[in-house]
Amino acid sequence: MKSKPCLVSGDDFDELVVSNNDVVLRNIAEDLRNRLPIEAMFSSEHQAVQKMHQHPLPMIHVDAFLYDDDDVDSLCEEGKMSRSYCTECGSYKTASLEFISHSFSLMELKFLYHHVLPDLTGKVVVDVGSRLGAVLFAGYLYSSASQLYGVEMNADFCQLQEIMITKYEFIDRIKVVHADICTQPSLLQKADVVVMNNVFEYFLDRQEQARAWEFIACNVRKRGSLLVTVPSLEESLSKLQTGVQLSQWVEEVQLNYDVYVEKDVDREALEQIHLYKIL
Repeated sequence: MKSKPCLVSGDDFDELVVSNNDVVLRNIAEDLRNRLPIEAMFSSEHQAVQKMHQHPLPMIHVDAFLYDDDDVDSLCEEGKMSRSYCTECGSYKTASLEFISHSFSLMELKFLYHHVLPDLTGKVVVDVGSRLGAVLFAGYLYSSASQLYGVEMNADFCQLQEIMITKYEFIDRIKVVHADICTQPSLLQKADVVVMNNVFEYFLDRQEQARAWEFIACNVRKRGSLLVTVPSLEESLSKLQTGVQLSQWVEEVQLNYDVYVEKDVDREALEQIHLYKIL
């Protein structure tokens, strides 16, 4: 007796594809973890390391793409990481460490591509400061963007991204550009979506940040194109002296941060993501 073929509905197939893409992203994260120190920073990131040391309170870099809360808990249990620091050596006075990430988590990436951005079929995405490539890899798996460009100044991170692109066969739609974004006007001018996640504050001094933002505002000008930032443009520019007039450049698009109903969703992290349409 022949067995009946297993029929999968359209919704079930879509769910299966999404679930498989989650697995691929997690595999990439594991690959990267094995190639990086726990703090996921290179000694070549001189400015970022210095800025973290100058922060008024102790801070630790935990890359959200590589380590979720469960991973951090496991590392703490193993004594490889701590969530707190001693405020007075030898005493029981402790305080919570401030964590910072320069990458989106898997949850944030899914929010970005499933709920923030529209259908990207035929569109060009540019990730400014692509670092580990999380935005690029998720864009390849979760969207139909025709081309995803990562612009990264650090050669070590460019090399890591290239290794992953080759291993996971993403080369047909992802390209990494080892450059300062301020040398890439034509790339910004043709972009349909530009993503900027904590991109300048820890890597440039204030004068360089102001110059970079003015360059971005001058070249991200395609009407109707989209700009995704963390934190908001207002917050990023509030501490800088620039000639950028936000009201003449962009219009913020209100996002629905309640699309996830799971209990462990980090609503605060999602609220840091802002979407703007170029006027």
